[in-house]
Amino acid sequence: MSDNQPGTPVGPPARKRTPHHATVSAVRRLTPHLVRVTIAGPELATLDPTGHTDSYVKLVLGELTDGRPLLRAYTVRAARGAAAGTSGEAEWDIDLVVHGDEGVGGPWATRVQPGEEVSFMGPGGDYAPDAAAPWHLLVGDDSALPAVAAALEALPAGAVAHAVVEVPGPADELPLETTADLTLTWVHRGSGDGVGLAGTVRAAHAAGAFPAGAPHVFLHGEAGCVRDLRRWVRAELGVPRELLSASGYWRRGSDDEDWRARKGEWKTAVEQDDAALTVAG
Repeated sequence: MSDNQPGTPVGPPARKRTPHHATVSAVRRLTPHLVRVTIAGPELATLDPTGHTDSYVKLVLGELTDGRPLLRAYTVRAARGAAAGTSGEAEWDIDLVVHGDEGVGGPWATRVQPGEEVSFMGPGGDYAPDAAAPWHLLVGDDSALPAVAAALEALPAGAVAHAVVEVPGPADELPLETTADLTLTWVHRGSGDGVGLAGTVRAAHAAGAFPAGAPHVFLHGEAGCVRDLRRWVRAELGVPRELLSASGYWRRGSDDEDWRARKGEWKTAVEQDDAALTVAG
């Protein structure tokens, strides 16, 4: 039983967020399943998305039945133009995964046209590769590909990186630029080999492909795969929590709204995984 009476506020009042606004300046299909939407406008110059390589915005793509905005988070792949805090216009590239009519963001990206207005919340973010790490492991599916690409570009010359990225097929591979010493492995979801993203990462480790020492890990994509690999990198590679960025962007078998509603359960399960590792240690 709770001590709180009906109608009694619990905790601080919800913060009212005001959306930012920009104009779509270009739309380009990068691969069969990835569309780049470029937005521009003077308001972007008042914001700074460059502090993290996984910087993201939450696009306002409609309204829910209860009146709340329909939001979807996407990585700011690149930012150009006026610096934050200065006058003038800036441009941001936002890459969206498209799988036909599935979801909300993909269909929006295929029909939006230059000149249309767009609103968004953010930017946010919490990861950037640590230059002091002995090596870097970046793992994700096509939903994480923009953030993986941004992280690789940010790595300094001489850094050692291993990236394993799952995409639908060969036509979805993108050239990834970096000055780091990169070993890149593409996994094709439609190959039918049964190995998958998690199996490919484990096989590379078993074959001695990874350097010694605990890497700085970026691990994002389908929630079940991320949780599985998160347990593995912590237990097998000895990665501490402070060197691990892991999040489920989506969940197989769930639509966007269902996954957003259940993501708290996933986070609790991840904390239980960490607690089990501590006990075992």
